[in-house]
Amino acid sequence: MHIRKATKDDAAVAFEIRNLAILAQCKGHYEDETLQKWTEGSLPAHFVTDFAANGYVSIMNDNIVGVGMINLTTGMVDAMFVRPEYIGQGFGKQMIQYLELQARKAQCKKLSLDASLNAVDFYRACGFEGQREAIFYSPRGIELTCLPMTKALL
Repeated sequence: MHIRKATKDDAAVAFEIRNLAILAQCKGHYEDETLQKWTEGSLPAHFVTDFAANGYVSIMNDNIVGVGMINLTTGMVDAMFVRPEYIGQGFGKQMIQYLELQARKAQCKKLSLDASLNAVDFYRACGFEGQREAIFYSPRGIELTCLPMTKALL
């Protein structure tokens, strides 16, 4: 497995992984109707642009198995997803460690993210802290309960 910087050509696969992971991992944490709205529709142009600028992909056997994004100016982590058949095999942990390394190189003082409810324990295990739930307003106009979390780097 290796991680590389994403390109625009990776965005469609990343969006597919996003949707598959949401449907597989968020069930039971959010209503089915919310999951449907969260994953419906075609690949948004802003996702392609954002992913090419800030995204990374985990590759195994020439296939993208996980994705993640980080804004190296703000330290904001986003779009951390692993193909459902690879969940629990360490790809998410390797990606968050890689994103943290990139942030440290860019001299970010902290990482921040809005954890979906199913991912809170994962991020806590990776050293993130957060206590108070909030509402995340997605670009698709969906309101999702999340947990804002941070991790100090310096």
